[in-house]
Amino acid sequence: MRDPYSIIWPLLRSIDPETAHRRALQALHFCECIPGQLGTELLERAFAVRDPRLAVTAFGLRFPNPVGLAAGLDKDAHAPGAFAAMGCGFVEAGTVTPLPQPGNPRPRMFRLIEDAGLINRLGFPGVGVERVRARLWKWRDGLPGGAILGINIGKNSSTPLEAATTDYVAVFDAIYDLAGYVAINVSSPNTQGLRTLQARDALTTIAGAVIARRDLARRAIGRRIPVLVKISPDLDEASLAAVIEACRDTGIDGVIATNTTTNREGLMSRHRGETGGLSGAPLSNRSRTVLDWLVREAGSTLPVVSVGGIMTAQDARQRLEAGATLVQVYTGMVYAGPALPGAICRELLRQ
Repeated sequence: MRDPYSIIWPLLRSIDPETAHRRALQALHFCECIPGQLGTELLERAFAVRDPRLAVTAFGLRFPNPVGLAAGLDKDAHAPGAFAAMGCGFVEAGTVTPLPQPGNPRPRMFRLIEDAGLINRLGFPGVGVERVRARLWKWRDGLPGGAILGINIGKNSSTPLEAATTDYVAVFDAIYDLAGYVAINVSSPNTQGLRTLQARDALTTIAGAVIARRDLARRAIGRRIPVLVKISPDLDEASLAAVIEACRDTGIDGVIATNTTTNREGLMSRHRGETGGLSGAPLSNRSRTVLDWLVREAGSTLPVVSVGGIMTAQDARQRLEAGATLVQVYTGMVYAGPALPGAICRELLRQ
């Protein structure tokens, strides 16, 4: 039978990428709002693969499967329940900032069809943490299928780098009780200077402050919230080593590797010269290289969530076999459609 997404994809390609993205989120949110959970149940039946053999325990949490939605696809938590119903074992909302902000001027998202990639320079557009919290409140008792809710946190573009810690702490304080885990984003290339916060001293300051708030939160809510750090694929080995040391020094629970890249080597698309972060198939090799390094140097003590260029079920299986604890998809969902998480789960069950 022909994949329905193969029929829809040409229509989506005819629409501006950001508009198509917004409309897809609106449709999924509509599914969440159908009375009696009918919408999410239909998504579950159409896409989800549920099997206890897929479950993974990491950071003290039980994930129903190791396939998650990466941050960026649902920045403002429009439809985390729908993504969970479609079979994601975890859904990472965000990046969430303390205050609303418009992000960078449009156009700011580009499809690289010939390369199976995307370039975005969104710059953390969002509604701010208060509205995100209000949207997530409906899922306070859990997402469909037992999926874990992650929340990716960042700083406002107007906040000076030297004051960034205040923003990360503010977002954490506002949402910790709703989060299964929190991810500190210091690696987007689209907020000026943000990647400098991956340097050991800066990251130690930010991570240490968030971990301190986490320890206070544990007393308030009676559970420990894992805190992860999301890193860039463009770090050299010395910089990666500095990140690992900062994580060990502060008690970070894991690393999400990787964010988007600014490298443009080998691209064919007419949009290859656009500024911003590149994701999708062109990122695959570099993301895998970073995964291999992290597993070799820190895998026994610091679990890795691998993301970047996972376009097929086989890609995901290979990352897990290489030592990733969990995997995330984003651009793969754009090109392969909503059946990708289920396809990955079926591939894992065939092992």
